[in-house]
Amino acid sequence: MKLGRRAFLGASAAATAVAAGYLRQRPASAQFGFGRGPAVNLYSSRHYDTDDRIYDGFREATGIRLNVVEAEADQLIERIKNEGQNSPADILVTVDAGRLWRAEQEDLFQPVTSTVLNNAIPENLRHPDGLWFGLTKRARVIVYNKAAVDPAELSTYEDLADPKWRGRILVRSSTNIYNQSLVGSMIAAHGAEATEEWARGLVANFARAPEGGDIDQIKAAAAGLGDIAIANTYYFARLVKSDQAEDRAVAEAMGVFFPNQEGRGTHVNISGAGVVKTAPNADAAIQFLEYLASPEAQRIFAESNNEYPVVEGVAVDSVVAGFGDFKADPLNASVFGRNNPEALRITDRAGWT
Repeated sequence: MKLGRRAFLGASAAATAVAAGYLRQRPASAQFGFGRGPAVNLYSSRHYDTDDRIYDGFREATGIRLNVVEAEADQLIERIKNEGQNSPADILVTVDAGRLWRAEQEDLFQPVTSTVLNNAIPENLRHPDGLWFGLTKRARVIVYNKAAVDPAELSTYEDLADPKWRGRILVRSSTNIYNQSLVGSMIAAHGAEATEEWARGLVANFARAPEGGDIDQIKAAAAGLGDIAIANTYYFARLVKSDQAEDRAVAEAMGVFFPNQEGRGTHVNISGAGVVKTAPNADAAIQFLEYLASPEAQRIFAESNNEYPVVEGVAVDSVVAGFGDFKADPLNASVFGRNNPEALRITDRAGWT
């Protein structure tokens, strides 16, 4: 389990955590229970150094420290469950509404009522009962090989099941939460039966059995192993910005297409956060969430992973903005998680491994 730079739970708890692979010890100034003044204990699946600027800005604005534990989302969810009523966690930050739903199903969040958050964050990007709030957006798009595909051929996610794409589509495993949420959005749009028919058609058009992550799909399409990849926009942005010439060459060979622009819009997912049900510092935790909805924090939070801010009017990273404007599906992100069990059954029956 990978944890970041600021976590320490005290001597006995730390020893247990290290033995379990949970922890990497951090300096004493950032230890839980150490230092002076109020603090918020943040469990985060993000691991970007730029987040330190947000933590510093929050402390300067409020006098409240941030103690941060970093790990994979599922591991953090399990950890909070195991810690139970004694968990020091105040906030859980994770990526994809499907993972937020998993935490919700474990009853880890408490409802938050905040005029600041409700005014700043669009309704479809926050939980209807205030259990979590979207903090950044990412679009799941079609990335196509410019030498093999005329963008005029592209239109919708639904069209990817058309036999004209036989042997041309690259996508990662359906065990990945990003694809599960995409299928969840398809269920909301068309129902389970039609979505399963679509999934079977999509699988029939695979260029190869799913392997690797989104960047692997993009690179494979650039290499001619297929013609189009399904990927999140921020992965393509990473290639554009890469220090490696070969990565930039891949990006140069590929184009970004936003599906369903004549209909419901492109599937958009989120990273987000909620206040833990047993949070010992709930009021301060809400203050931190509100700070994350501020324009400056939004800009840093989104740019760190080449994502889109959720707050209207905040500037988008120049590379990401270069992909163009697009119409986003207004479906509430909570639906992705709610449809997750059915999405898993559908992809399993369709042979999407």
